[in-house]
Amino acid sequence: MIHFVRRAENMDYPSAVEFLAKRYGIPITLDKREQAENARRERVLAMNKEAARFFHQKLFEPEGAEGLRYLTEIRRLPMPLIRHFGLGFAPGSFGSLTDHLRKKGYTDSEMASAFLCGISQKTGKPYDYFRNRVIFPIIDVRGDVVAFGGRVMDDSKPKYLNSSDTPAFKKSRNLFALNFARKNETDTMILCEGYMDVIALHGAGFSNAVATLGTAITPEQARIFARYVKKVVICYDADEAGQRAASKAFALLGEVGVECRILRVENAKDPDEYIRKFGAGAFKNLMERSRSEFDFKLEKIIAEHPIEDPDHRIKALEESVRLVASFSSSAVREIYLHRVAQLLDVSAESIRRDVEKNIRGRVRKDRREETRQFIRQSEGYGDRINPDYVKNPGAAAAEEAILGILLLHPELYRQLQKDGRPLQTEDFFTAFGKKVFAALVERIDDPSFEAGMLGEVLSIEEMDRVAELRQNRARLQNTLTVLQDGVSRLREASARSEQSLEDILSKKRRKKEN
Repeated sequence: MIHFVRRAENMDYPSAVEFLAKRYGIPITLDKREQAENARRERVLAMNKEAARFFHQKLFEPEGAEGLRYLTEIRRLPMPLIRHFGLGFAPGSFGSLTDHLRKKGYTDSEMASAFLCGISQKTGKPYDYFRNRVIFPIIDVRGDVVAFGGRVMDDSKPKYLNSSDTPAFKKSRNLFALNFARKNETDTMILCEGYMDVIALHGAGFSNAVATLGTAITPEQARIFARYVKKVVICYDADEAGQRAASKAFALLGEVGVECRILRVENAKDPDEYIRKFGAGAFKNLMERSRSEFDFKLEKIIAEHPIEDPDHRIKALEESVRLVASFSSSAVREIYLHRVAQLLDVSAESIRRDVEKNIRGRVRKDRREETRQFIRQSEGYGDRINPDYVKNPGAAAAEEAILGILLLHPELYRQLQKDGRPLQTEDFFTAFGKKVFAALVERIDDPSFEAGMLGEVLSIEEMDRVAELRQNRARLQNTLTVLQDGVSRLREASARSEQSLEDILSKKRRKKEN
């Protein structure tokens, strides 16, 4: 259950436990380490809240006049919208915020850990991280200020400055304005590139707009979208970087089952400028004309290969055939191949034959790749969770059997350790095996032990492997004798590996001596 919440809510282990405990009224007791981490996180959140107040207040003081003019006159944001998003201004001096936070009892190291100040390498003194910028507080779905974005008011670089990861913030797991957008009753969200686009859209009535935080969309952010909506309209710039980011968004959102379309902003550089020029009604019409993934990719093909030239036309046709063939639905392929036929002035029947040929070739290729992949996986190649598997498959397989049995039957651990030579972390060959076993040993004497507790120290992907190990052993015999046999096989395989390595080193030494 904790593992499920971690994936569904994009939380770390302690946050998922706390989430469930609060929901069901279960009191939780934290150990000293957890208490310290929790206190550190709460300290950062309190510090961020105070910093947000400071920035917002400065916006309306004389030293924030330039920032207020930028927002109200250049960006034409109304005051209610500025207050709604809690926008602020960071003064240009090196110590305005740090001096303020010190008076509130925060230390330089705490401010640095929250990415509110940096430490000079020359003097060792702190300086404000955000200076002479308008400030965008980033607020999570719980209403906590978790980070900040800062934008310059001219053309200087970098245009945007964003908080890095802190004890209270993971950039890959948050979206700007999600705290507002999730309350929107539509089944669609608008994915923008920047803060100003989002704010402009909210001001125009599109409160379902969000933005990633200075990076392309991540798998975690894609899962956030899947949790709240069925469809996402991508609203990125038309430049090369924007097109690459859109392609990645199509792929990641498609993987989590979210329908994805892309909006082309016409006669304006971004949604903010478009709304200021043409109004909210025009943008709504633009939304209704958003394009599918096929249209987006086909247009890109045509742009790269001018079809007036025969050679380019052939290349455009080849790429278009591959694009049509990539769709699994035969009905969808039929519609799209007619579109290509009309655009390139080629018979639909010819394109259909080429598409079917491409699909047959891809099926054969996929089958060959599946076979190779199966062989590689059986030998441990390409294992990102346990890359050491391939170095000694015999030892790694024995480790998996041991861990699977102990995860299912932790009571066997105490019986196993009564042997003359107890099993130790050093007996394991792979780093993954050592990590899981060490985590097991630390918790296995707890009468309420269950595998989910390992999530305290293992990543979500590692926990997936743990679940797989348990599942693989659940159908097999799991007695103390089987466990002891696994330990023997592990030690024998590890010994052979050590002997083999020693043989290699000995040969090299002899060769060098000769």
